[in-house]
This record gives sequence, C-alpha cells and structure tokens, in this order.
Amino acid sequence: MRLADFIEEHRPAIFEQWDAFAATLIPAARGLDAPTLRDHAGPMLEAIVADLRTSQTRDAQWSKSRGLAPPPARRTAAQAHAVLRAARGFSIRQLVAEYRALRASVLRLWLDEAAVDESALADMVRFNEAIDQALAESVDFYTHEVERWRDLFIGVLGHDLRGPLNAVLLTAELIANDQGANVASMHGDRLVRAGRRMRELLDDLLDYSRASLEAGLPVQRAPMDLAAVCADEIDLLRVALPEARIELTAPPSCRGSWDASRVRQVLANLVSNAAKHGAANGVIEVRLERADGQTRISVSNSGPAIPAALMEAMFEPLKRGLAGAAGDERSHLGLGLYIVRQVVAAHGGSIDVQSGEGRTTFTVTLPD
Repeated sequence: MRLADFIEEHRPAIFEQWDAFAATLIPAARGLDAPTLRDHAGPMLEAIVADLRTSQTRDAQWSKSRGLAPPPARRTAAQAHAVLRAARGFSIRQLVAEYRALRASVLRLWLDEAAVDESALADMVRFNEAIDQALAESVDFYTHEVERWRDLFIGVLGHDLRGPLNAVLLTAELIANDQGANVASMHGDRLVRAGRRMRELLDDLLDYSRASLEAGLPVQRAPMDLAAVCADEIDLLRVALPEARIELTAPPSCRGSWDASRVRQVLANLVSNAAKHGAANGVIEVRLERADGQTRISVSNSGPAIPAALMEAMFEPLKRGLAGAAGDERSHLGLGLYIVRQVVAAHGGSIDVQSGEGRTTFTVTLPD
C-alpha cells in the first residue's frame, strides 16, 4: 500500500498517537482536551497526502530539500498550528518534538504493514520532505509570534511606566518647592507608592524574561480590598493627570481575590484613555460596585461618541484610537485598551463599552 493511501485509511490510529504524545508536553498541555491537543493535525496530514500524490521533478525536489521551495500562497495548517501552540504556551522544542513524533509514528505504523520496495523508499523520501517543509513553516511562524509578543510586552511596559513616572516627577517637584513638614510627608508617601508601582512593573518584565512565552498577561490572584486599591490608584492618577477631574464612587470595602497590580493597570489605562479622548473640562467618573456575584468597574467620560466601526478595532494592539485617527500623537502605541482586555480576560471577566449622546462608558466585569 502506498503511503498516501495508508495515511488516509489509518487516520484514527495516527491521531491517537498524536494525542497521546501531545498530552505529555507539560505544562502547556495540562488540562487541554483531545481536539485542542490535536489542533491542526488533520489539515496537516491532508497537506502531506496531497504532496505525496503530486508529481515532482528532481529540480523541485532539490529546491525543496534546501528550503528553496516557493512560499505558500496562503497560511498553511502548519503555520496556523505554530501560532496556536505559541499562544497556548508550548515551547519551540515541544513544537519540533510533535513533528518528530508524527514522523516516527506514521512510518512505524506503515512499515509494520507495507513491504519495503522501491516505491516505498520513494514514498519515505517524499514523506520526510513534506514533514520537514511543515516543520520549517511552523518554526518560522512560531518565531514571528514570539517576537510579536515580545514587542508588545515592551510596549506594554513602556506604556504602563509612563503614568507612575509622571507621578514621581511631579511629586518630587512639589517636595522641592514645599517647606512644610506635613506637606513634605504627604508627598513623600506618594513617592513611595508610585515607586512601588514602578517596581511591580519591572518585576513583571523579569518574570516574563524568565518564563516561557504565554498568551495574554499572567495574573497572580491574592485576597485584596479592591476599593482600597482603586482609591490608591486614583490618588496617583490625579497627580499624574493634574488637568483631569477624576471622581471615584466606591463602597467602603470590596474584598475578593484578584491581581492588585493588574487591576491597577486596568484602571490606569481606562482613566488615561478617558483623559486623552474625553472633553477637556469634563469629569471622569469611576464607579466600583458589586452585585450578583460580580464586581464591576466603570469609567465614564463626556466627549465625542466612538464610531461603531472602531468599537472592536480599538482593543487591538498597535491600533490608533480616535485621537490617533486625527493625527494626535497622544495616542502613543495604542496599547492601553489592549492591555485592559488581556488583564480582564486573564481574570475570567469581560469588558463592555457604550458610547453615544456625548458620553462613553467602559465597564469591566470581574467574577468574585
């Protein structure tokens, strides 16, 4: 039996071995079901079968064996598989190991039944070429995905450091100009808190560099009082955004298990976004409330409505918002709302935006 026919007839057995091996790729594979572990195995096998059945000249074979084959016209299953594996935290070694295991399992199953003759040897050569081609496509796309996430993380870090750094600089100027001991003590306390916030962001960078790449932003939940955290962050934002009028409405206490540093990111980005794009003299209203086993943080500002066409795009990384569309450099890299969505998703929550009649409200919902 030719290898292409064998692969088509024995797909269940091949998939069973694929699933079993993929499940061993811990920790990334932990908790994943069989369809997720299998991912693009089916389309990749279909592409390999099609390649085996396509006639090939010696020149074409020579080019393919040296990585000189023309690039595919559209994204292949191997490329899509690499992107999803990178997004789920699989390492590049684990990605390569999947192809090695696939190669070994197919050939072992086939040679248990097939006679080794000239046609079989030719099929083995073509099969190995097809596996190598798929592996090359996967490694290339995986590398690009890793680089993309690294670039985004650097942008996130720079974006988030801007607010605390402004608070430090402005407060330092106040301390230098004020002579009263009580005033100096109050501003000094702000300096300490802003410095701790910056240190947390730098710690995130160190954690990221030590850990394997994962999708989204990692969160570390711990018991906390969300009302106190929000009040403290608003205090820093009032210093960093002296021209903004920020009002906070919150219960005396709102206890739960969240990542305090990440929640600060959400609040800081939403308030900064409101300050940049809202009416110059408008009030930024921040509201914290709990109901039905959920906690909601809403940030509302007056100003021009957001067009419906931009509602989804503004959450994408490196997209410019309303100000950027008008040529305003304050839009920076367009990472603020992207950061918010990632943090909220990591907490298992959701974010909603309503805009119309001169008012825009972002509402973050976090499960208790």
